[in-house]
Amino acid sequence: MIRITNTLTGKKEKFIPLKAGKVKMYVCGPTVYNMIHVGNARPAVVFDSFRRYLEYRGYSVTYVQNFTDIDDKIITAANEEKISTKKLADRYVAEYFKDACTLGIRPATFHPRTTDFVDEIIAFISDLQKKGFAYFRNGDVYFDVSAFKSYGALSHRKPSDMRSGARIEINESKDDPLDFTLWKAAKTGEPSWESPWGEGRPGWHIECSVMSSTLLGDSFDIHAGGNDLIFPHHENERAQSEARNGKKWVNYWMHNGMISVKSEKMSKSVGNIFNVREALRVYGSNALRMYLLSKHYRSPIEFSAERMEESKSAYGRIANAMDKINREIGECQRIEEDEFMREWRTRMIEALDDDFNTPQAFSLIFEIVKNALLTDDRDRLAKIRALLMEWNYFLGFDFEKKSTNIDGFVEILVKLRNDARTRKDYEQADEIREKLKELGVEIRDSSNETIWRWL
Repeated sequence: MIRITNTLTGKKEKFIPLKAGKVKMYVCGPTVYNMIHVGNARPAVVFDSFRRYLEYRGYSVTYVQNFTDIDDKIITAANEEKISTKKLADRYVAEYFKDACTLGIRPATFHPRTTDFVDEIIAFISDLQKKGFAYFRNGDVYFDVSAFKSYGALSHRKPSDMRSGARIEINESKDDPLDFTLWKAAKTGEPSWESPWGEGRPGWHIECSVMSSTLLGDSFDIHAGGNDLIFPHHENERAQSEARNGKKWVNYWMHNGMISVKSEKMSKSVGNIFNVREALRVYGSNALRMYLLSKHYRSPIEFSAERMEESKSAYGRIANAMDKINREIGECQRIEEDEFMREWRTRMIEALDDDFNTPQAFSLIFEIVKNALLTDDRDRLAKIRALLMEWNYFLGFDFEKKSTNIDGFVEILVKLRNDARTRKDYEQADEIREKLKELGVEIRDSSNETIWRWL
Protein backbone atom coordinates (compact mmCIF):
# COMPACT_ATOMS: atom_id res chain seq x y z
CA MET A 1 0.00 0.00 0.00
CA ILE A 2 1.46 3.35 -1.08
CA ARG A 3 1.72 5.95 1.68
CA ILE A 4 2.10 9.70 1.09
CA THR A 5 2.94 12.50 3.50
CA ASN A 6 -0.03 14.82 3.06
CA THR A 7 0.87 18.48 3.68
CA LEU A 8 -2.75 19.23 4.61
CA THR A 9 -2.78 16.84 7.57
CA GLY A 10 0.96 16.75 8.22
CA LYS A 11 0.72 12.95 8.38
CA LYS A 12 1.77 9.98 6.30
CA GLU A 13 -1.44 8.51 4.90
CA LYS A 14 -2.48 5.47 2.88
CA PHE A 15 -3.01 6.48 -0.72
CA ILE A 16 -6.55 5.68 -1.81
CA PRO A 17 -7.48 7.30 -5.15
CA LEU A 18 -10.94 8.68 -5.74
CA LYS A 19 -11.47 6.09 -8.46
CA ALA A 20 -9.92 2.64 -8.15
CA GLY A 21 -6.93 2.14 -10.42
CA LYS A 22 -6.89 5.74 -11.66
CA VAL A 23 -4.93 8.76 -10.41
CA LYS A 24 -5.48 12.41 -11.29
CA MET A 25 -2.43 14.55 -10.51
CA TYR A 26 -1.60 18.24 -10.97
CA VAL A 27 1.91 19.72 -10.65
CA CYS A 28 2.65 23.44 -10.76
CA GLY A 29 4.94 24.16 -13.69
CA PRO A 30 7.28 27.04 -14.54
CA THR A 31 6.60 30.68 -15.29
CA VAL A 32 8.09 30.93 -18.76
CA TYR A 33 10.15 34.11 -18.88
CA ASN A 34 13.62 32.54 -18.77
CA MET A 35 15.46 29.22 -18.92
CA ILE A 36 14.59 26.83 -16.08
CA HIS A 37 17.17 26.36 -13.34
CA VAL A 38 18.05 23.33 -11.23
CA GLY A 39 15.58 24.42 -8.55
CA ASN A 40 12.75 24.33 -11.12
CA ALA A 41 13.96 20.91 -12.23
CA ARG A 42 13.54 19.27 -8.82
CA PRO A 43 9.71 19.11 -8.77
CA ALA A 44 9.70 18.33 -12.50
CA VAL A 45 12.00 15.31 -12.02
CA VAL A 46 10.66 14.16 -8.64
CA PHE A 47 7.00 14.15 -9.62
CA ASP A 48 7.75 12.79 -13.08
CA SER A 49 9.40 9.84 -11.32
CA PHE A 50 6.56 9.51 -8.81
CA ARG A 51 4.04 9.50 -11.65
CA ARG A 52 6.04 6.74 -13.33
CA TYR A 53 6.13 4.79 -10.08
CA LEU A 54 2.35 5.02 -9.79
CA GLU A 55 2.13 3.58 -13.31
CA TYR A 56 4.64 0.89 -12.37
CA ARG A 57 2.34 -0.04 -9.49
CA GLY A 58 -0.55 -0.44 -11.92
CA TYR A 59 -2.34 2.91 -11.84
CA SER A 60 -3.51 4.82 -14.89
CA VAL A 61 -2.32 8.40 -14.31
CA THR A 62 -3.69 11.59 -15.81
CA TYR A 63 -0.85 14.04 -15.21
CA VAL A 64 -1.19 17.79 -15.68
CA GLN A 65 1.67 20.28 -15.54
CA ASN A 66 0.90 23.88 -16.45
CA PHE A 67 2.81 26.80 -17.91
CA THR A 68 2.21 30.27 -16.51
CA ASP A 69 2.51 32.31 -19.70
CA ILE A 70 1.24 35.69 -18.48
CA ASP A 71 2.38 37.54 -15.34
CA ASP A 72 4.41 40.58 -14.27
CA LYS A 73 7.82 38.94 -14.88
CA ILE A 74 6.85 37.83 -18.37
CA ILE A 75 5.52 41.29 -19.23
CA THR A 76 8.71 42.95 -17.93
CA ALA A 77 10.99 40.56 -19.84
CA ALA A 78 8.97 40.96 -23.06
CA ASN A 79 9.05 44.76 -22.79
CA GLU A 80 12.82 44.69 -22.29
CA GLU A 81 13.19 42.70 -25.53
CA LYS A 82 10.49 44.74 -27.27
CA ILE A 83 8.55 41.59 -28.25
CA SER A 84 5.09 40.27 -27.39
CA THR A 85 4.52 38.25 -24.24
CA LYS A 86 3.30 35.39 -26.43
CA LYS A 87 6.53 35.33 -28.43
CA LEU A 88 8.59 35.32 -25.23
CA ALA A 89 6.46 32.61 -23.61
CA ASP A 90 6.52 30.46 -26.77
CA ARG A 91 10.32 30.63 -26.79
CA TYR A 92 10.72 29.51 -23.20
CA VAL A 93 8.06 26.82 -23.41
CA ALA A 94 10.09 25.36 -26.29
CA GLU A 95 13.31 25.71 -24.27
CA TYR A 96 11.64 23.96 -21.33
CA PHE A 97 10.73 20.98 -23.47
CA LYS A 98 14.31 20.76 -24.78
CA ASP A 99 15.70 20.64 -21.24
CA ALA A 100 12.95 18.32 -20.00
CA CYS A 101 13.54 15.90 -22.87
CA THR A 102 17.31 15.85 -22.27
CA LEU A 103 16.71 15.33 -18.56
CA GLY A 104 14.43 12.37 -19.27
CA ILE A 105 11.20 14.00 -18.11
CA ARG A 106 8.19 12.54 -19.87
CA PRO A 107 5.58 14.93 -21.28
CA ALA A 108 2.51 15.35 -19.09
CA THR A 109 -0.88 14.15 -20.26
CA PHE A 110 -1.78 17.85 -20.56
CA HIS A 111 0.41 20.96 -20.57
CA PRO A 112 -2.14 23.79 -20.26
CA ARG A 113 -1.20 27.45 -20.65
CA THR A 114 -2.95 30.20 -18.71
CA THR A 115 -3.82 32.30 -21.76
CA ASP A 116 -5.77 29.40 -23.28
CA PHE A 117 -8.14 29.35 -20.28
CA VAL A 118 -9.11 33.00 -19.85
CA ASP A 119 -12.81 32.38 -20.60
CA GLU A 120 -12.90 29.60 -17.99
CA ILE A 121 -11.09 31.85 -15.50
CA ILE A 122 -13.65 34.61 -15.99
CA ALA A 123 -16.51 32.12 -15.45
CA PHE A 124 -14.80 30.76 -12.32
CA ILE A 125 -14.40 34.27 -10.84
CA SER A 126 -18.01 35.11 -11.70
CA ASP A 127 -19.16 32.04 -9.76
CA LEU A 128 -17.11 33.11 -6.73
CA GLN A 129 -18.62 36.59 -6.89
CA LYS A 130 -22.18 35.22 -7.09
CA LYS A 131 -21.52 33.00 -4.05
CA GLY A 132 -20.23 35.92 -1.98
CA PHE A 133 -16.55 34.94 -1.98
CA ALA A 134 -15.28 37.76 -4.21
CA TYR A 135 -15.70 41.53 -4.52
CA PHE A 136 -14.90 44.19 -7.12
CA ARG A 137 -12.79 47.29 -6.40
CA ASN A 138 -11.29 49.83 -8.82
CA GLY A 139 -11.14 47.42 -11.75
CA ASP A 140 -9.75 44.52 -9.69
CA VAL A 141 -11.56 41.49 -8.25
CA TYR A 142 -10.43 40.10 -4.88
CA PHE A 143 -11.12 36.86 -3.03
CA ASP A 144 -12.68 37.48 0.39
CA VAL A 145 -10.58 35.33 2.74
CA SER A 146 -12.85 36.01 5.71
CA ALA A 147 -15.70 34.22 3.87
CA PHE A 148 -13.70 30.98 3.67
CA LYS A 149 -13.60 29.59 7.20
CA SER A 150 -10.76 27.06 6.85
CA TYR A 151 -8.27 29.47 5.30
CA GLY A 152 -4.78 28.63 6.54
CA ALA A 153 -5.41 24.89 7.01
CA LEU A 154 -2.94 23.84 4.29
CA SER A 155 -0.09 26.03 5.50
CA HIS A 156 -1.01 25.42 9.15
CA ARG A 157 -1.21 29.14 9.88
CA LYS A 158 -3.83 31.26 11.57
CA PRO A 159 -5.17 34.18 9.50
CA SER A 160 -4.67 36.49 12.48
CA ASP A 161 -0.96 35.64 12.50
CA MET A 162 -0.65 35.87 8.71
CA ARG A 163 -1.98 39.41 8.52
CA SER A 164 1.33 40.70 9.78
CA GLY A 165 3.34 38.43 7.44
CA ALA A 166 5.98 39.92 5.20
CA ARG A 167 4.59 38.25 2.07
CA ILE A 168 1.15 39.91 2.33
CA GLU A 169 0.60 42.58 -0.28
CA ILE A 170 -0.49 45.92 1.23
CA ASN A 171 -3.32 47.41 -0.81
CA GLU A 172 -5.84 49.99 0.42
CA SER A 173 -8.46 48.67 -2.01
CA LYS A 174 -8.69 45.39 -0.11
CA ASP A 175 -11.08 44.76 2.76
CA ASP A 176 -8.42 42.57 4.39
CA PRO A 177 -4.63 42.39 3.79
CA LEU A 178 -5.03 38.62 3.24
CA ASP A 179 -7.48 39.05 0.37
CA PHE A 180 -5.82 38.18 -2.94
CA THR A 181 -6.33 39.22 -6.54
CA LEU A 182 -8.45 37.11 -8.85
CA TRP A 183 -8.58 39.61 -11.73
CA LYS A 184 -6.21 42.53 -12.38
CA ALA A 185 -7.35 45.70 -14.13
CA ALA A 186 -5.49 46.41 -17.38
CA LYS A 187 -2.47 48.70 -17.32
CA THR A 188 -1.19 50.66 -20.30
CA GLY A 189 0.88 48.51 -22.63
CA GLU A 190 -0.02 45.20 -20.95
CA PRO A 191 -1.91 42.31 -22.59
CA SER A 192 -5.54 42.25 -21.50
CA TRP A 193 -8.86 40.53 -22.10
CA GLU A 194 -12.46 41.74 -21.94
CA SER A 195 -14.38 40.72 -18.83
CA PRO A 196 -17.47 41.71 -16.80
CA TRP A 197 -15.11 43.91 -14.72
CA GLY A 198 -13.47 45.64 -17.65
CA GLU A 199 -10.23 44.98 -19.51
CA GLY A 200 -7.72 43.00 -17.45
CA ARG A 201 -5.89 39.73 -16.92
CA PRO A 202 -5.98 36.82 -14.47
CA GLY A 203 -4.26 36.84 -11.10
CA TRP A 204 -1.61 34.21 -10.38
CA HIS A 205 -3.48 31.82 -8.06
CA ILE A 206 -6.69 31.55 -10.06
CA GLU A 207 -5.02 30.05 -13.12
CA CYS A 208 -4.03 26.74 -11.48
CA SER A 209 -7.44 26.29 -9.90
CA VAL A 210 -9.13 26.74 -13.25
CA MET A 211 -6.76 24.62 -15.36
CA SER A 212 -6.77 21.75 -12.88
CA SER A 213 -10.54 21.71 -12.36
CA THR A 214 -11.18 21.98 -16.10
CA LEU A 215 -8.87 19.06 -16.93
CA LEU A 216 -9.21 16.89 -13.81
CA GLY A 217 -12.61 17.78 -12.35
CA ASP A 218 -13.77 19.60 -9.22
CA SER A 219 -12.02 17.01 -7.02
CA PHE A 220 -8.84 15.08 -7.80
CA ASP A 221 -6.20 12.98 -6.08
CA ILE A 222 -2.83 14.75 -5.88
CA HIS A 223 -1.62 18.34 -6.12
CA ALA A 224 2.17 18.76 -6.02
CA GLY A 225 4.89 21.38 -6.22
CA GLY A 226 7.72 22.99 -4.31
CA ASN A 227 7.16 23.73 -0.63
CA ASP A 228 7.71 27.44 -1.33
CA LEU A 229 4.27 27.34 -3.00
CA ILE A 230 2.36 26.13 0.07
CA PHE A 231 1.72 29.73 1.04
CA PRO A 232 0.34 31.77 -0.51
CA HIS A 233 -0.15 30.00 -3.86
CA HIS A 234 -1.52 26.61 -2.86
CA GLU A 235 -3.37 28.00 0.17
CA ASN A 236 -5.16 30.43 -2.13
CA GLU A 237 -5.81 27.81 -4.79
CA ARG A 238 -7.45 25.58 -2.22
CA ALA A 239 -9.56 28.41 -0.79
CA GLN A 240 -11.00 29.62 -4.08
CA SER A 241 -11.54 26.10 -5.47
CA GLU A 242 -13.40 24.77 -2.44
CA ALA A 243 -15.36 28.02 -2.12
CA ARG A 244 -16.59 27.63 -5.68
CA ASN A 245 -17.14 23.87 -5.71
CA GLY A 246 -18.44 23.45 -2.17
CA LYS A 247 -16.42 20.27 -1.57
CA LYS A 248 -12.92 18.99 -0.88
CA TRP A 249 -10.73 19.88 -3.83
CA VAL A 250 -7.55 17.80 -3.41
CA ASN A 251 -7.08 14.63 -1.34
CA TYR A 252 -3.27 14.61 -1.08
CA TRP A 253 -0.86 17.54 -1.18
CA MET A 254 2.79 16.68 -1.92
CA HIS A 255 5.61 19.21 -1.63
CA ASN A 256 9.31 18.87 -2.39
CA GLY A 257 12.04 20.62 -0.41
CA MET A 258 14.02 23.51 -1.84
CA ILE A 259 17.45 23.47 -3.44
CA SER A 260 19.84 25.89 -1.80
CA VAL A 261 23.24 27.33 -2.66
CA LYS A 262 25.34 28.16 0.40
CA SER A 263 22.20 27.97 2.55
CA GLU A 264 20.16 30.33 0.35
CA LYS A 265 17.20 29.14 -1.72
CA MET A 266 18.09 28.86 -5.42
CA SER A 267 16.02 31.49 -7.24
CA LYS A 268 16.27 33.98 -10.07
CA SER A 269 15.53 36.87 -7.70
CA VAL A 270 18.50 35.99 -5.48
CA GLY A 271 20.71 35.48 -8.52
CA ASN A 272 22.25 32.19 -7.40
CA ILE A 273 20.72 30.04 -10.10
CA PHE A 274 22.40 27.31 -12.13
CA ASN A 275 20.50 26.73 -15.36
CA VAL A 276 19.51 23.17 -16.23
CA ARG A 277 21.01 23.62 -19.70
CA GLU A 278 24.40 24.43 -18.17
CA ALA A 279 24.13 21.63 -15.58
CA LEU A 280 23.36 19.15 -18.35
CA ARG A 281 26.37 20.33 -20.34
CA VAL A 282 28.75 20.09 -17.37
CA TYR A 283 27.47 16.99 -15.58
CA GLY A 284 25.15 15.12 -17.96
CA SER A 285 21.51 14.12 -17.57
CA ASN A 286 22.13 10.95 -15.57
CA ALA A 287 24.21 12.71 -12.90
CA LEU A 288 21.60 15.47 -12.61
CA ARG A 289 18.73 12.98 -12.22
CA MET A 290 20.79 11.11 -9.63
CA TYR A 291 21.36 14.34 -7.71
CA LEU A 292 17.68 15.32 -7.79
CA LEU A 293 16.40 11.88 -6.73
CA SER A 294 19.11 10.75 -4.31
CA LYS A 295 17.70 12.68 -1.34
CA HIS A 296 14.14 12.31 -0.06
CA TYR A 297 11.88 14.61 -2.03
CA ARG A 298 10.61 16.44 1.07
CA SER A 299 14.11 17.26 2.32
CA PRO A 300 16.09 20.35 1.33
CA ILE A 301 19.18 19.73 -0.76
CA GLU A 302 22.35 21.75 -1.28
CA PHE A 303 23.64 22.41 -4.79
CA SER A 304 27.39 22.49 -5.28
CA ALA A 305 30.07 21.17 -7.60
CA GLU A 306 31.02 18.67 -4.91
CA ARG A 307 27.48 17.31 -4.64
CA MET A 308 27.21 17.03 -8.41
CA GLU A 309 30.52 15.17 -8.67
CA GLU A 310 29.29 12.78 -5.96
CA SER A 311 26.13 12.17 -7.97
CA LYS A 312 28.12 11.69 -11.14
CA SER A 313 30.30 9.13 -9.39
CA ALA A 314 27.25 7.40 -7.88
CA TYR A 315 25.59 7.03 -11.27
CA GLY A 316 28.92 5.79 -12.62
CA ARG A 317 28.72 2.79 -10.27
CA ILE A 318 25.40 1.82 -11.83
CA ALA A 319 26.67 2.42 -15.36
CA ASN A 320 29.80 0.38 -14.71
CA ALA A 321 27.70 -2.55 -13.55
CA MET A 322 25.52 -2.30 -16.66
CA ASP A 323 28.62 -2.09 -18.85
CA LYS A 324 30.07 -5.21 -17.21
CA ILE A 325 26.81 -7.13 -17.60
CA ASN A 326 26.43 -6.11 -21.25
CA ARG A 327 30.01 -7.12 -22.03
CA GLU A 328 29.77 -10.48 -20.29
CA ILE A 329 26.33 -11.67 -21.36
CA GLY A 330 25.73 -9.70 -24.54
CA GLU A 331 22.20 -9.48 -25.88
CA CYS A 332 19.15 -10.06 -23.70
CA GLN A 333 18.37 -13.65 -22.96
CA ARG A 334 15.34 -15.48 -21.61
CA ILE A 335 15.03 -15.02 -17.86
CA GLU A 336 13.18 -17.31 -15.50
CA GLU A 337 11.51 -15.45 -12.66
CA ASP A 338 12.79 -16.78 -9.34
CA GLU A 339 12.98 -16.00 -5.64
CA PHE A 340 16.01 -13.75 -6.14
CA MET A 341 14.06 -11.42 -8.43
CA ARG A 342 10.90 -11.53 -6.34
CA GLU A 343 12.82 -10.66 -3.17
CA TRP A 344 14.58 -7.66 -4.70
CA ARG A 345 11.41 -6.40 -6.35
CA THR A 346 9.53 -6.65 -3.03
CA ARG A 347 12.27 -4.70 -1.24
CA MET A 348 12.17 -1.95 -3.88
CA ILE A 349 8.39 -1.64 -3.71
CA GLU A 350 8.48 -1.50 0.09
CA ALA A 351 10.97 1.38 -0.09
CA LEU A 352 9.07 3.44 -2.65
CA ASP A 353 5.62 2.68 -1.25
CA ASP A 354 6.87 4.45 1.89
CA ASP A 355 6.38 8.07 0.80
CA PHE A 356 8.54 7.58 -2.31
CA ASN A 357 11.72 6.93 -0.35
CA THR A 358 14.24 7.23 -3.17
CA PRO A 359 17.32 7.26 -0.86
CA GLN A 360 16.32 3.78 0.34
CA ALA A 361 15.68 2.75 -3.27
CA PHE A 362 19.18 3.83 -4.31
CA SER A 363 20.63 2.00 -1.33
CA LEU A 364 19.07 -1.17 -2.72
CA ILE A 365 20.33 -0.39 -6.22
CA PHE A 366 23.91 0.06 -5.03
CA GLU A 367 23.62 -3.17 -3.08
CA ILE A 368 22.52 -5.11 -6.15
CA VAL A 369 25.13 -3.31 -8.31
CA LYS A 370 27.84 -4.49 -5.90
CA ASN A 371 26.36 -7.98 -6.28
CA ALA A 372 26.77 -7.64 -10.07
CA LEU A 373 30.37 -6.48 -9.86
CA LEU A 374 31.34 -9.42 -7.65
CA THR A 375 29.77 -12.27 -9.62
CA ASP A 376 30.50 -13.94 -12.95
CA ASP A 377 27.28 -15.99 -12.89
CA ARG A 378 25.70 -15.16 -16.25
CA ASP A 379 22.20 -16.10 -15.12
CA ARG A 380 22.51 -13.88 -12.03
CA LEU A 381 23.89 -11.01 -14.12
CA ALA A 382 20.99 -11.31 -16.56
CA LYS A 383 18.50 -11.10 -13.71
CA ILE A 384 20.23 -8.07 -12.19
CA ARG A 385 20.12 -6.33 -15.56
CA ALA A 386 16.43 -7.17 -15.91
CA LEU A 387 15.72 -5.67 -12.48
CA LEU A 388 17.73 -2.52 -13.17
CA MET A 389 15.94 -2.01 -16.48
CA GLU A 390 12.58 -2.66 -14.81
CA TRP A 391 13.27 -0.10 -12.08
CA ASN A 392 14.59 2.36 -14.62
CA TYR A 393 10.97 2.79 -15.73
CA PHE A 394 10.55 5.17 -12.79
CA LEU A 395 14.19 6.27 -12.30
CA GLY A 396 14.48 7.52 -15.88
CA PHE A 397 18.21 7.08 -16.53
CA ASP A 398 19.53 6.89 -20.07
CA PHE A 399 21.25 3.51 -20.26
CA GLU A 400 21.25 3.55 -24.04
CA LYS A 401 24.31 4.52 -26.03
CA LYS A 402 24.10 7.42 -28.44
CA SER A 403 23.75 7.03 -32.19
CA THR A 404 26.17 4.84 -34.11
CA ASN A 405 27.56 7.84 -36.03
CA ILE A 406 28.43 9.70 -32.84
CA ASP A 407 29.83 6.51 -31.31
CA GLY A 408 32.14 6.22 -34.30
CA PHE A 409 33.28 9.80 -33.85
CA VAL A 410 34.04 9.11 -30.19
CA GLU A 411 35.98 5.97 -31.11
CA ILE A 412 38.18 8.06 -33.43
CA LEU A 413 38.89 10.57 -30.66
CA VAL A 414 39.68 7.78 -28.20
CA LYS A 415 42.12 6.28 -30.73
CA LEU A 416 43.79 9.66 -31.26
CA ARG A 417 44.15 10.03 -27.50
CA ASN A 418 45.65 6.56 -27.16
CA ASP A 419 48.10 7.40 -29.97
CA ALA A 420 49.10 10.57 -28.09
CA ARG A 421 49.62 8.56 -24.90
CA THR A 422 51.76 6.03 -26.78
CA ARG A 423 54.09 8.78 -27.97
CA LYS A 424 53.95 10.31 -24.45
CA ASP A 425 52.24 13.51 -25.62
CA TYR A 426 50.23 13.71 -22.40
CA GLU A 427 49.24 17.33 -22.94
CA GLN A 428 47.34 16.43 -26.13
CA ALA A 429 45.93 13.28 -24.48
CA ASP A 430 44.56 15.38 -21.61
CA GLU A 431 43.15 17.93 -24.03
CA ILE A 432 41.27 15.21 -25.96
CA ARG A 433 40.03 13.76 -22.67
CA GLU A 434 38.61 17.16 -21.67
CA LYS A 435 36.96 17.62 -25.06
CA LEU A 436 35.34 14.20 -24.71
CA LYS A 437 34.16 15.14 -21.23
CA GLU A 438 32.51 18.26 -22.65
CA LEU A 439 30.68 15.97 -25.10
CA GLY A 440 29.45 13.88 -22.18
CA VAL A 441 31.92 11.01 -22.53
CA GLU A 442 33.88 9.52 -19.65
CA ILE A 443 37.25 7.78 -20.26
CA ARG A 444 38.60 4.99 -18.04
CA ASP A 445 42.14 3.71 -18.61
CA SER A 446 43.46 0.35 -17.47
CA SER A 447 46.78 -1.40 -18.05
CA ASN A 448 45.66 -2.96 -21.31
CA GLU A 449 42.65 -1.02 -22.63
CA THR A 450 40.71 2.22 -22.61
CA ILE A 451 36.97 2.03 -21.89
CA TRP A 452 34.63 4.92 -22.61
CA ARG A 453 30.96 5.50 -21.83
CA TRP A 454 28.34 8.18 -22.11
CA LEU A 455 27.66 10.05 -18.86
